[in-house]
Amino acid sequence: MEIILLKDVDKVGDKHTIVTVKNGYGRNYLIPQGAALIANVSNRKRLAELRRRESAQELKMKDTYQDMANKLTGKVLKIGAKAGTSGKIFGSVTALQLATALKEQFELDIPRRKIELPDDVKSLGEYTAKLNLHPEVIADLAFEVIGE
Repeated sequence: MEIILLKDVDKVGDKHTIVTVKNGYGRNYLIPQGAALIANVSNRKRLAELRRRESAQELKMKDTYQDMANKLTGKVLKIGAKAGTSGKIFGSVTALQLATALKEQFELDIPRRKIELPDDVKSLGEYTAKLNLHPEVIADLAFEVIGE
């Protein structure tokens, strides 16, 4: 079954793309949740309008994203994690933890999907994550993992 995604769905696809999924998954989960539409002729025509509207909205948000990136310039985010004596942390630091810490420390609400972490963050130290706020606004976020 071909569907048009109205939201980003993990392991399926990004917003406003046409993907093929199994009939039951599309009919019983994605469509009732409001995450997708059946990709028929009329909905495919609506897709161009949805994409245009979304890009206009993102263009308006570009200045806001640029301000967010400027606020983070030169600042270091502190992430607390439980660690052993060798400096290895139990588990790893995730984008969700970074998004929560950004909200608490700098009062910035950045979705976790826009945060791109370096390889596995599994030890104490300083790292740099990439924030893909907008196609034209990409910022670096310095963060330090400290022991609790």
